[in-house]
Amino acid sequence: MAAMASSSNFFFIFFLVLCLKITAKKTYIVQMKHQDKPLSFETHHDWHSSSLQSLTGSPPESLLYSYTEAFNGFAASLNEEQAESLSKSESILDVYEDTVYTLHTTRSPQFLGLDADLGLWATGGSTQASEDVIIGVLDTGVWPESKSFDDSGMPEIPSKWRGECESGPDFGPKFCNKKLIGARSFSKGYRMAIGGGINKKPKEIDSPRDKDGHGTHTASTAAGSHVANASLLGYASGIARGMATRARVAAYKVCWETGCFGSDILAGMDRAIRDGVDVLSVSLGGRLAPYYRDTIALGAFAAVEKGIFVSCSAGNSGPTRATLANVAPWIMTVGAGTLDRDFPAYAVLGNKIRYNGVSLYSGRGIGKKSVGLVYNKDNNTFGNLCLPGSLKPASVRGKVVVCDRGTNARVEKGGVVRDAGGVGMILANTADGGEELVADSHLLPAVAVGRKTGDLIRKYAQSNPNPTAKLVFGGTVLNVRPSPVVAAFSSRGPNMVTPQILKPDVIGPGVNILAAWSEAIGPTGLVKDTRKTKFNLVSGTSMSCPHISGLAALLKAAHPDWSPSAIKSALMTTAYTRDNTNSSLRDAADGSLSNPWVHGAGHVDPQKALSPGLIYDITTKQYISFLCSLGYTIDQVKTIVKRPNITCSKRFKDPGELNYPSFSVLFGDKRVVRYTRELTNVGPARSIYKVAVDGPSSVGISVRPRTLVFRHIGEKKRYTVSFVAKRKRRGSTVRSEYGSIVWGNAQHQVKSPVTFSWTFLKTLGECQIINEKSKVKF
Repeated sequence: MAAMASSSNFFFIFFLVLCLKITAKKTYIVQMKHQDKPLSFETHHDWHSSSLQSLTGSPPESLLYSYTEAFNGFAASLNEEQAESLSKSESILDVYEDTVYTLHTTRSPQFLGLDADLGLWATGGSTQASEDVIIGVLDTGVWPESKSFDDSGMPEIPSKWRGECESGPDFGPKFCNKKLIGARSFSKGYRMAIGGGINKKPKEIDSPRDKDGHGTHTASTAAGSHVANASLLGYASGIARGMATRARVAAYKVCWETGCFGSDILAGMDRAIRDGVDVLSVSLGGRLAPYYRDTIALGAFAAVEKGIFVSCSAGNSGPTRATLANVAPWIMTVGAGTLDRDFPAYAVLGNKIRYNGVSLYSGRGIGKKSVGLVYNKDNNTFGNLCLPGSLKPASVRGKVVVCDRGTNARVEKGGVVRDAGGVGMILANTADGGEELVADSHLLPAVAVGRKTGDLIRKYAQSNPNPTAKLVFGGTVLNVRPSPVVAAFSSRGPNMVTPQILKPDVIGPGVNILAAWSEAIGPTGLVKDTRKTKFNLVSGTSMSCPHISGLAALLKAAHPDWSPSAIKSALMTTAYTRDNTNSSLRDAADGSLSNPWVHGAGHVDPQKALSPGLIYDITTKQYISFLCSLGYTIDQVKTIVKRPNITCSKRFKDPGELNYPSFSVLFGDKRVVRYTRELTNVGPARSIYKVAVDGPSSVGISVRPRTLVFRHIGEKKRYTVSFVAKRKRRGSTVRSEYGSIVWGNAQHQVKSPVTFSWTFLKTLGECQIINEKSKVKF
C-alpha cells in the first residue's frame, strides 16, 4: 500500500510539473517573414495579432510588442506549447525566449581635447551643426530636472524628429525641452518577467523617470549641457559637460530594477529608429549569442542600415580573457580607460608605512590618531569579504577593517563594517582586481588599495600583535601620469562569436567619470544611502560608451554624408596607443603592456578623427557576404538582414575579408592568410600614402601595392596584405602576437592593429550551429 501511495504521489507531482510547464507564460520573441503579410491586413501589427490568435489561441493582450523597424516580428506572452506551435508555421522564421541584459556600470572633455568647444570643433560650423544631431540613449531613463539637460540657447527642435515626451504618473511633456526632446519607457517584457502579466501594476512606476541614476549619467555624458560648479560632494569640482553639448537627447527607458529585457530593448530600438535618431548609445549587454539570436545585434543592424551609428559598451568582465559583449562588426564596441585625474587617499599603518590608495569619501574622518586594525580571515564566516552578517561587532567595534574586494559591492562592504561598529575600511584588491583602483563614495571613511599593497596590509594586520591604522584623504589631483591606462574591469578579446573580427574597437574614458545623477537615489545606489547629489562619479564601460556616442554625433555633424562605418573607421584608425609619458598603453590589471585584445585600435582621439585622411567603408551587401560566410542558414541570415531575397550566392571565403579597419589573423592549419581591403580618400585630392608594417618575427607581412595615389576626394583604392607564418606553432597555450599596418603621409597616419593567433578554439557560433543541427528547437 505504501508503494502504491508513493507511486501515486510521484505521478501526481509529475503531472503537476507538466501542467505548470505547459501553462507557465514567458515572453517569446517571434521572427516573421515580413514579405508574407497578406494584403488583407492593413498593418503588420494587425497581421501579428491575427497570426498569434489563430496559431496559438492566445487573447489579443498576449501581444506585447509589434516590431517594424528594428526587427520583423513581435514579442508575445506564451507558454511553451504555444511557442512550439508558432515555430511550425511557414510564416515564422524563428521563435526564442526573451533574454535579460545587464547595465555595464568633469574632466573627460578636456582630456579628449574638446576644451570649451575650441579648436577644430568650433570652426566650420560643426558645433552648430550638431544641434541637428539626435542621440538616442537606451538605459534606465532620465532625470529631466538636471541642469545637464538645460536648453538655454538651443534652437527649435529639428523638423525630422518624430518622437514624443511620454506621459506618466511622474513624467510628462512639460519635462522635455529643446535639449531633452523625447522620453519613452518600455516595460512589458519586464512586467511579464516579474510575474502577473502586463496588466499587473509593477513595483516600479511605469515612466521614463530615472530612479537608478545610470541612464541620466550616460545621457549627460554623451550630450549634457555645460554646468558650472559641478562635483560629487566636493570631488572633481569644475564644469560638467557632455561630448556633444549642442546635440539633442532622446531617452528610451528599457532597464528596470531586475534588468533589461530583450523584448523591451528591441521595442526601444524600434521606436528610436522610427523617431529619427542619428546615434544610438547602448550601455548594456548580455551573454554572447549568434548574431541572429542577439537582440542588440539585430536592432543595431537595422539602425546601421538606416544610417544610424550604434555605440555599445564592451562589458565589465575583465581582466578575464574572451569576455566581450556586443561584438557584431556593425556595432562600435567600446572598452574603458582612465583619465589623468585621481582621488588619492592613504592608509598609514602603525609601523609608519604609508600606502597609496583612492577614495571619494566626503564625510568626517576618523581623526589624526591611529585606531585598531583588523582582518577577519575566517573561511567559515567570510569576514574577510565583509559580507552582510559576517563581521562580529565585538572584534571590529572602533577599528578599521580590512575587506577583500569581490563577491558583494564595494560600497556595501563599507556599510557592513559601519553596521558592525567599525569606524573605517581598507578595501584591498585580490588577484582578480589586480592593481586597478576604483574610487567610491563610501558610507564611512574608506581607502581602496591594489593587490600588492593589500597583501602587505593583510600581512601586517595578521602578524602584528597590536596592528593600528589611520586613513587620510587627498581630494582631487590632476595631470596624473601615466594616463590613460586600460581599466582592469574592461572586457577583453578575442571575439568568441567571430574571431576574425578584432574586438573591442577602441577604448574611451570610463573610470571615475563625473556626470549628472538621479536625485531619487544616493551616490552609492544603496537603500541605506540617504545622501542626495546632482552629479556622481561612476566607472564602467557604460561610461566609456556614451563618450564615443557623443564623439560620433560631432563627426556626424561635421561629415553628414559619412556612413556609420566611416565614422567608426575614423575613430579607430586615428586612435592612439601611447600614454602621456609617451610609453605604450598599460593594463591596470597588473601594470603590464596592453595589447589590441585589451584596447582595440587604441584610445580615441577626436581631433584627429575629424580628419582621418582615409576610411574603411562597409556596405550592407558586404555585411551580407560576411554573414553568409559564418555557416548560418539562409533563414538565419534573413533574420538579421530582414530581406526576402537573400541567397548567399556571394559570400566571403573567410569572415576576415570584411572591409574592417583592423585585422584578426587566425592561422590554424594554414600558413598563409591573405586579405584585400579598400580605402576611401576623405582627405585632399592628389594625396599619396605609403605603407609601413610592424609585426612579430614569427610572421612575414607583405602589402601590395606599397603606395596608394588618390587623385580625387572620394576615390577608392584597394590593397592586398599577405600574412605568412614562418613556422608552425604547436600546443594550445601559445601566446598571441600583435602588429600594425599604417598608411601614412605628412598629414595623416591611418593605422590598423593586427592580432595573430595560431590556435583555433571552438567559437560560440560554431557550437550553436552544431547544437541547432542536432536537436529540436523546443
